Amino acid sequence: MITVHLKYEIDADKLADFEEYGRRWVRLVNRFGGTHHGYFLPSEGDSDIAYALFSFPGLAAYEQYRADSMVDPECQEAFALARRTRCIKRYERRFLRPLDAVS
Repeated sequence: MITVHLKYEIDADKLADFEEYGRRWVRLVNRFGGTHHGYFLPSEGDSDIAYALFSFPGLAAYEQYRADSMVDPECQEAFALARRTRCIKRYERRFLRPLDAVS
């Protein structure tokens, strides 16, 4: 399993646009065979940082999702929403692996 951790720097004045972007991607990642663990939005502290976590069974499944998302109309609409509203200033992507329980 591979988990993708995204850290977003967002425009705090466009939080509603970012929330719509996130709602779309939760559904889309799940449709492409991943498991979306959710978006985590600012509450206390920094008002312009948000996070997202989602997993795929492995790197090959994630790479297939990435390739398929580049040609999927709904994914392209989600990308366009972020570009049009400029709700995302920048983002960082990290790949994580879970620590299996040790008996």
